[in-house]
Amino acid sequence: MELSLLERLVLLLVLAASAGVFARTVWARWKLFAAAKPDTRFRWRSWPQRLWRVFREVLLQEKIIRERPAAGVAHALVFWGFLAFAFISIDHIGLGFGIEVLNRTSWSVRMYFLLVSVIAVAVLISIVGLLLRRFLVRPRALGEVSWESGLIGLFIALLMVTYLLGQVYEPETEAGRKIWWAHTLVLAAFLPLIPRSKHFHLLLAPFAIFWQSRELALVPALDYEKEEFGLEKRADATRKNILDAFACVECGRCQESCPAFLTDKVLNPKMIVLDFRRHLLTQGAEEPIVGVSISAESVFQCTTCGACEYQCPVGIEHLPLIIGLRRGHVNTGKYQEPYTNKLFHHLETRKNPFGLEASVREAFLQKAQLPLYDGTQEYCLWLGCVGAYDPHGQEIIQALAKVLTAARVSFGVLAREVCTGDAARRLGNDYLFLQLAEQNVEALKQAGVRKLVSICPHCVKTMTQDWREVGAPFQVVHHSQLLEKIARRLPVPRGNGSVAVHDPCYLARHLGEVEAPRAVLRALGNEPHEPERAGGRTFCCGAGGGLVFLGEEKGKRVNRERAEELVDTGADTVATACPFCPIMLRDAMGPAGESAPRVLDVAELLAAALEPTEARPSQPSAAEDNLESRLLEFLSAHPGEEFHALYLPKQIGYTGAVSAVVAALKRLEEAGRVQGRMAGAVRLYRG
Repeated sequence: MELSLLERLVLLLVLAASAGVFARTVWARWKLFAAAKPDTRFRWRSWPQRLWRVFREVLLQEKIIRERPAAGVAHALVFWGFLAFAFISIDHIGLGFGIEVLNRTSWSVRMYFLLVSVIAVAVLISIVGLLLRRFLVRPRALGEVSWESGLIGLFIALLMVTYLLGQVYEPETEAGRKIWWAHTLVLAAFLPLIPRSKHFHLLLAPFAIFWQSRELALVPALDYEKEEFGLEKRADATRKNILDAFACVECGRCQESCPAFLTDKVLNPKMIVLDFRRHLLTQGAEEPIVGVSISAESVFQCTTCGACEYQCPVGIEHLPLIIGLRRGHVNTGKYQEPYTNKLFHHLETRKNPFGLEASVREAFLQKAQLPLYDGTQEYCLWLGCVGAYDPHGQEIIQALAKVLTAARVSFGVLAREVCTGDAARRLGNDYLFLQLAEQNVEALKQAGVRKLVSICPHCVKTMTQDWREVGAPFQVVHHSQLLEKIARRLPVPRGNGSVAVHDPCYLARHLGEVEAPRAVLRALGNEPHEPERAGGRTFCCGAGGGLVFLGEEKGKRVNRERAEELVDTGADTVATACPFCPIMLRDAMGPAGESAPRVLDVAELLAAALEPTEARPSQPSAAEDNLESRLLEFLSAHPGEEFHALYLPKQIGYTGAVSAVVAALKRLEEAGRVQGRMAGAVRLYRG
C-alpha cells in the first residue's frame, strides 16, 4: 500500500500526538513513583519464583479464570488477543510508511495471520460479552457504569472488526484503504487512554505481581530514624503503594470477598485503593489521606482477613496499605477511640488485651499442671492471650497438652508470657508492638527456646513474620500442623458425628495451611463437610485486625454471617483451629437454638477421642448454686450497668476459677435470669 506524502505527514502527526499524550501521562505517573519512598518489598530475591508467578498469573491468567470462570475466560481471550496483535500492529503502522515488517509471502506469516484472525473473532465475541455484562447485567462488584469502560470496549471491538475486514479487502483497494485508516485512527485514540484509565494495568500488572510480597499481608518495617510513622500523607507513600494504586483493574473481586463490605460496613477495599489513587493525583504531598480522601471509619473496619489480597488478580497488597493508613493515624496520635485506647492501655499495663492480672495465667498453669519449659523439651507451648485468659482458650490448651502427652511429644510453657503484639500491629500502634515483641523475644532467647507450637494462627503469623524486625530466630508451628503429624499414630476411635470445617483466615490465607485441620478430622474418621466458602476462600469470623477487642460493629455482624453458613451445612460440630473463632462463632450461633452445632478446636476433638468424656451433671451443685446467687445479688444491685464476664470474679470477691464464673453466668443467661451480649471478644452481662 502506497500513501501520498500528505497522508504520511498526517499519519506522522497522528502517531506523534498519540504517543506524546501517552508519554506525558506516563511521565506524570512515573514522577509520583520516583518521588515515593523506597520499598523493602522491591527485592530481586527469589526472582525465579517471582517470574513463575508472573507467567502463571499474567500470561496464563490463572487467577482471573479461577475466581470468575466465565468472565475470566473472556478477559483472558482479550488479553491473549493483545499479545497476538503486537506484531500485527507494528506491521500495520509500517505499511503506512511503505515498510512490510511481516513477509506475507512466507508460509509461517500466512499461518500467523490466519491464527490472529481466529483470535480476533474470539476477542470480538468476548468483548461484546464483557460489555453486555458491564452495561446490562451490571454486577455490583464492578461499581457504577462509566463512559470510559464503554469507550475502551468499543475501541477494542472496532480494532477487531477493522482487522477482520482488512483481511477481506486488500489495502490497495479504496475500501481497504479506508479500513486501514479506520484501524489506524482507533489505535491512535486508544493508546493515550491506557495510562489514564484502569487499562494501565496492561502495563503495570506484571510489575505489581512480580514485586508482590511472597507472604500475604506483609507489613513493611518503619524506619524511626527517618521519622517514618506510617502512611499519613502522600509524601509517606512507598513505591509499591504507588504501583498498586495505578495497577488496579477495578474488577471488584476484593469487595466481593470482603467480610466488612458484605455485611454493610463502610469499608470497601476497592474504593480504598481508588480513593488513594485519586488522592495521589489531586492532593498535595503534605495533605493528610485519612479524613480528606478516605474515612477513618472505613480504615478501622478491616478485619485483616486477607481475602482482598488473596483474590486480587494484579498483585495489589491491600492490607499493607490499610495498615499503613492505620499507622499514620495511630502513631501520630490522631486516632482517639475509647475501645481502642482501652485496648492499648491494657496491652501497655497488663501486657494482655483483656487487662487481666498475670495471676490469672499463673492460676491456670497450676490448675492445668502444665510443665514449665526448661530447655530439654522439644517444644515450647505458647499459650497466647486467649489460651491463657479465656476459659475456652484454656480448654483448647489443656486438650492440646493431653494429646501431646499421649503422643510422647515433650513440651513446656514459659512461666511468663506477654501478648505477641498482634492486635497492636494490625491496629497500627507500632511502638507498642515493638515493646511487646522485644520483651517476648528476649524472654524466649533467655529460656533457650528453639521451637514453638501455638494454638493461635494470629500468634504464629506475628512471631514468624512481624517479629523478624526484632531478630526472632525461632521455628514456630501451628498446633494443627503438629497434630497432623501425630494424629494417625494415636489410638483413637473412628468417627464421631458429622463435622464441618471452618478455616480460620490467618491459618488458611495468611499461613497458607488448609490441609492440616482436615487431616486431623480424617484421622478421627470424619470426612469434613465443606461450607460454601472454604479453604483459601474462607469467610472471616470477624475477630481479626484487633476488632475482636473493640466495640459493637455496624451493619450485620460478620460472625453472624459466617455462623449461618456453617449451620446450613447441617453438621453436628464445627471444627476450627483458632481460639478466636469459637469465641465469635459460639456467640453468633444463638439464633439457631438447639439445632446449633458445637464449635470445637481440632485439638479438643482429638483429645476427646483419646478416652470417653464423663457426662456433665444435669443439675448444678450446691457450690454452683451459691455462686449463681452471689452473681444475681451483685448484678441486681447494679441495674442497667454492664460488666465484663472475666472481671466479675474479682468484683464479687470470688477466688475460684474464672471458668466457673463464666459457666454460672451462661446458666443464668440460658435460664433467662440475666441478659448477656457480646462486645468484641468479651461477653458483657447487664445488671
